[in-house]
Amino acid sequence: MHTVAVLALDQVIPFDLSSPIEVFSRTRLPDGRPAYRVRICAPQEEVDAGVFRIRAPYGLEALAEADTIILPGTADPTLPLPEGVKEALCAAAANGTRIASVCAGAFVLAATGLLDGRRATTHWVAAPLLAERHPEVTVDPDVLYVDEGQFLTSAGAAAALDLCLHMIRKDHGSAVAADAARLSVMPLEREGGQAQFIVHPRPPAPAGTPLEPLLRWLEENADRDLTLDDIAAHAGMSARTLNRRFREQAGTTPLQWLHRARVRRAQYLLETTSYPVERIATQAGFGSPTAFRDRFKRVVGTSPYAYRRAFQGARASSGAAARRPAGAKP
Repeated sequence: MHTVAVLALDQVIPFDLSSPIEVFSRTRLPDGRPAYRVRICAPQEEVDAGVFRIRAPYGLEALAEADTIILPGTADPTLPLPEGVKEALCAAAANGTRIASVCAGAFVLAATGLLDGRRATTHWVAAPLLAERHPEVTVDPDVLYVDEGQFLTSAGAAAALDLCLHMIRKDHGSAVAADAARLSVMPLEREGGQAQFIVHPRPPAPAGTPLEPLLRWLEENADRDLTLDDIAAHAGMSARTLNRRFREQAGTTPLQWLHRARVRRAQYLLETTSYPVERIATQAGFGSPTAFRDRFKRVVGTSPYAYRRAFQGARASSGAAARRPAGAKP
């Protein structure tokens, strides 16, 4: 099972600490098994979290056994790292462990040198300070999170949830991530100038907003060749008014939302069916297989074929592990 170690340092921000714990510990695979094992680690047994204190059941040695390490932010990000933390994180990184920071946790990750020469983000308030203290890091204050492969960073507060859901989708596919998002009462995609966004089989519809019926209609008709005028006509308003209301309530334009809905549908079909790419292109609403491949690679960062191999291979391996008799070696 994938082990997630959350590192709690003195003055840890409670929200940053609890968000990844909740999201990862509640995530379930399609067969109902837990997707992650979550462990709380600290340099010392008791950690000062400001309004309360916590007792961490694991020490720094547990970081060596983790597949993913989460670094929550602290109230004073300028404090030096406790003894042994830098060494433990660098050793884990050398072994290929994925390391992600939440909010001001980027200061912890940057202090190890692991972000040197890389792009990163943090809470917009702290971004200038991060850039000043760590000029080797390219700080982007305008995004929700940055995925640099082995190292990931998120902006403040709720952006931690966006980053966790992004990692779940990378690990287990969009269907598992969608279930995790529903448990968190969290949309899988939020606009905010981010270069990355999370994809899933059902695009988010802000419940209770006037746009909700229209978004459902778009989802159901994503395979049609819809124009902005078609969408506006169905909504019973001018194209200009529709664009304005979409910006206000969904954070994007109608056509951008539709394009992303089509990519999400394609991802779901690639993960769950053996349909040829040509059929998926048609069912997802792309004009041609070439247009589908181009937009898919532009949005997801890989080809439909590579995406299918990655996620169907991961699912096959997961299923084999579930069927393996207790005590049997892989």
